[in-house]
Amino acid sequence: MAGKEVGRTFLTPFLEGMAALGYREGGNLELDVRWGENSRDMLERLALEALALKPAVFVTQGPALHVALKLPGTTPVVFGNSGDPIDTGVAKTLARPGGNFTGITFLSYALVGKRVELLHEVAPKAKRLAVVSNPEHRGDAKELAATREAATGLGLQVSHYPATNAPELESALAALAAARAEALVVHPDALMVQQREAIGRFSIERRIPTISGWATIAEGGSLLTYGPNLQESYRRLAYFVDRILRGAKPADLPIELPSTVELVVNLKTAKALGITVPPTLLLRADRVIE
Repeated sequence: MAGKEVGRTFLTPFLEGMAALGYREGGNLELDVRWGENSRDMLERLALEALALKPAVFVTQGPALHVALKLPGTTPVVFGNSGDPIDTGVAKTLARPGGNFTGITFLSYALVGKRVELLHEVAPKAKRLAVVSNPEHRGDAKELAATREAATGLGLQVSHYPATNAPELESALAALAAARAEALVVHPDALMVQQREAIGRFSIERRIPTISGWATIAEGGSLLTYGPNLQESYRRLAYFVDRILRGAKPADLPIELPSTVELVVNLKTAKALGITVPPTLLLRADRVIE
């Protein structure tokens, strides 16, 4: 897995999923958890060490998938990843991956336009929309194109601010503030999760309503998130591991999109921004942070 802070959040539901299928750590399940601490070099070293133990299956989270791609051999890999698996090169198609990788992709382009619509619903007067994203995130170009299309349809002006690390993100936020952006879309990935509190503070200090894709970013202070329930998705990864341990080949197990999508509204942030969230939107919310 990648960083410990983010990784632990998703390890627990995965183990819950394994337990529901009859697996018990220390009994019929031997688990070796390794944290890359957001270092590609460390991830590569740990992956090779783990490979030497001849595991029955690798389970990867986030950026660790890209390291697993470089591993020799054909050890099955089950992933939870926010990139596009076809663009990443781990699968030929979602229905027939064709290699030794399968799992769940959190990137659904269909959700991108909806985020722009939701943000416009709570901030209808905003015309200058900023988009912050990590260009190293596989699928980002398509996600950005979908965001631009949705924004253009609503008559919004779009400016893009790329960031691949924390210092670049700080600079990007400062630049969009200087450009007087009135609303912000943050494309979710591991970097944005790690920097969720910084994004939330910026949004409140600059009074810029912000939407992203994963609930943990709303928990960090952003106004809205709309996207997959990652806890349920990581719980679902146990299904893939179980099938593989029972003899199935990853090549034959279709890669799935999340089955549960949630809208999270941070009312505490709305109050700080001076925004009244429409009652109709609150009724549609799966969770409200007060």
